[in-house]
Formats: sequence, structure tokens, C-alpha cells
Amino acid sequence: QVQLVESGGGLVQPGGSLTLSCRASGARFSIYYMAWYRQAPGKQRELLAAINNGGGTIYTDSVKGRFTVSRDNAANMVYLQMASLKPEDTAVYYCNGDHRWTVVSTGAFDSWGQGTQVTVSS
Repeated sequence: QVQLVESGGGLVQPGGSLTLSCRASGARFSIYYMAWYRQAPGKQRELLAAINNGGGTIYTDSVKGRFTVSRDNAANMVYLQMASLKPEDTAVYYCNGDHRWTVVSTGAFDSWGQGTQVTVSS
């Protein structure tokens, strides 16, 4: 299983931008689907964006056109560029990955990293 460390969160004003990073280790990262999730207070964790080993991407409707997921297989890194941020984007953001799309699409992982807090507020 892959081990993960997310970073790059912080406080940003509405309309601002932020880029999150995720370092993965302990598995054959290059064959994994990698994804970003978030969990807001009182809400379930949700899948935001995913990228396969060929660079193909999907996004949930709420972030489509504003967020961009990318990966660097050589560096075992995955990124989430976030633009036009809204207060409702405030959450703890997590990355995770697996070679099984069923796990990635449902978030059914055995473990998660510590996440990184993103707060969008004026």
C-alpha cells in the first residue's frame, strides 16, 4: 500500500489559488490511479479528481474547470492546482491511490495520510 504525505494547504481569500502536493512512497506509484479527496466538517469525504498512470483525468462537477490534477511519476508526486476558490471549498484535503479503480472511486482505503487543511475566507 502507498504511504502519503500531503502539503500545501493554507488560508486563501475567495477567488484565490492554491496548489497542493502529495508525496507517495512504498508502492509502485506509476501503476496507480491517484486521486484527491476532501472532507468538510460534518460531511463525508468526497472524491474530487483522479488521474491514471497515462495522465487521463476525471473531476467531480463541483471542481471541474477550477481544479487541475497532475502527477510526476518519476518523483512519486501528485498535485492539485486549485483556482477560483470558494468558501465552500474549505475542507481537509487528502490524496490516495490504488491500482484498483473500484477502491479509488469509492474511497475504500485502509488508511489515509494526515491531509492538509484548506480554508477559503476573507
